[in-house]
Amino acid sequence: MQTAQNIRVGTKTIQVSEIFGPTIQGEGALIGKPTVFVRTGGCDYRCVWCDSLYAVLPEHKAEWQAMDTRQIFAEVERLSGHTPVLVTLSGGNPAIQPLEGLIDLGHEHGYTFAIETQGSVAQPWFSKLDYLTLSPKPPSSKQVTRWERLDRSILYATNAGHEHEIQINLKIVIFDEEDYAYARYVAERYPAVPMYLQAGNHTPPQQAKEIDISGILNRMDWLIQRTIADRWYGVTVLPQLHTLLWGNKRGV
Repeated sequence: MQTAQNIRVGTKTIQVSEIFGPTIQGEGALIGKPTVFVRTGGCDYRCVWCDSLYAVLPEHKAEWQAMDTRQIFAEVERLSGHTPVLVTLSGGNPAIQPLEGLIDLGHEHGYTFAIETQGSVAQPWFSKLDYLTLSPKPPSSKQVTRWERLDRSILYATNAGHEHEIQINLKIVIFDEEDYAYARYVAERYPAVPMYLQAGNHTPPQQAKEIDISGILNRMDWLIQRTIADRWYGVTVLPQLHTLLWGNKRGV
């Protein structure tokens, strides 16, 4: 990543943990799609199984870079070879960062934008995205879902004043029966929004030296059988492809 010079160009600076790619999107509705990741720093959640604590915890802040919109976009263009590609805004929680200007600038050059967020912070600029992935955290995360904020996130994205159609989807990581029941509730609460489920990684880098691929695959098999037994045919069950390919490796 290029070194940020903390130059403000008509916008607030954004805390960036890393920018990498092009690679493929490893999960959710856009799985397999080529993308450049902009991973921001900072998060309002502390999920116990988080696999990117380096972009969450304040003690890693010294590793983050304060970059403005033009600096970030310059790095995206360098990585993509100045060829428009999907840009995935991730974190941490990217919704806490001032990303509207980056989206506008990228759109001017033909880039598209997706965000991955838990829906705990709703932003009016969600209406400018091309893809909104809302990933509310199930009970195993030890976090509490603020439903009114998730409602507002969807409301902002579906604002009748936006100029283009936004593809909205829900993505929930599943570890156990309680998480599965939570996912069923979320699907019932938002029946018009496509739902994606994926087996969680119970061996994130801060908890285990080696990733337990066989355990993850066993959980995915359980999840598939669970949805089929329930005749829950409106859901899509997917792996975390990046986990199966690269384990807990960063920057891929």
